[in-house]
Amino acid sequence: MDKMKIDRTQIVANLREVYDPEISINVYDLGLIYDIHIDEKESYVDIIHTLTSAFCPFADQIVSDIRQAGQIEGVHIVNVITTFDPPFTMDNVPEETKMMMGW
Repeated sequence: MDKMKIDRTQIVANLREVYDPEISINVYDLGLIYDIHIDEKESYVDIIHTLTSAFCPFADQIVSDIRQAGQIEGVHIVNVITTFDPPFTMDNVPEETKMMMGW
C-alpha cells in the first residue's frame, strides 16, 4: 500500500496561523521556523523552531500550536524540536515581514 503524500504547503499554511502573542506575527513569517522535515515513509514530521526569547511566557502554547499545525492528513507523529542555536535575532525576520511591521 502506498503511503500518502504529506503536503508541506498545508503545514506552512497552518504555521502561518500560529501567532506569537507578544508580537502578533505568525511564527513562520517571523522566521521562528528553522526547518520542516517530512518523512513520508514513516508518516512523521519534525518541525524545528526557536522562540523570540528563552524566557518566552507563551512557549508552551506556541509549541502546542506548532504541533497542531503539523497534524495534517497522512501525518501520524509530529515532533516539535525547540532550539536556541542559532538564537533568534532580527536577522531571522524576512525583509517582507520587517517592511510590514515598519522596521
